[in-house]
Amino acid sequence: MRVKNKKTMALLFLAGCVVLGYWLGLCLRPVEIVAVHEDGNHASVLVKTFPFTDKGKISWWLENKNRLKEKYNIPKPSPSGNFTIIFWNFGDGYKEERKYDRRCFDDIKTKVNCIEKNAVFAVRQYHDDDVIFATYEGRYSLKKNSDIIKVESD
Repeated sequence: MRVKNKKTMALLFLAGCVVLGYWLGLCLRPVEIVAVHEDGNHASVLVKTFPFTDKGKISWWLENKNRLKEKYNIPKPSPSGNFTIIFWNFGDGYKEERKYDRRCFDDIKTKVNCIEKNAVFAVRQYHDDDVIFATYEGRYSLKKNSDIIKVESD
């Protein structure tokens, strides 16, 4: 009877290691920026392999915001300090507008200029105030002293 338990435990351990390895592989993939579309102080960044967790998304922004400014010149705040950057999952790529409620980009002059609306992260700032991060799980405020606080919903 003990041999059977050892085999079962070994199989469970092996399965756990495989699942953990797969999850770590997914989490450690670099973010791929496919395209950036701009409209004034609003930017849409099309990404693949964006972090899963809120903490991962915010950390990625904090680590890469200077790179985004240097490479893509975003954000471009308005004179009053407002800007919005929405990160969209690029998914299966550009599609025609045919389907209801796709996000289309006027700067692409072909019929295939839309993506499925699947926003994964947003960064906003209003009037040089705190930066707001929006995710599926909630909203967070980056204070001037670098503290990040979850904003309670109304």
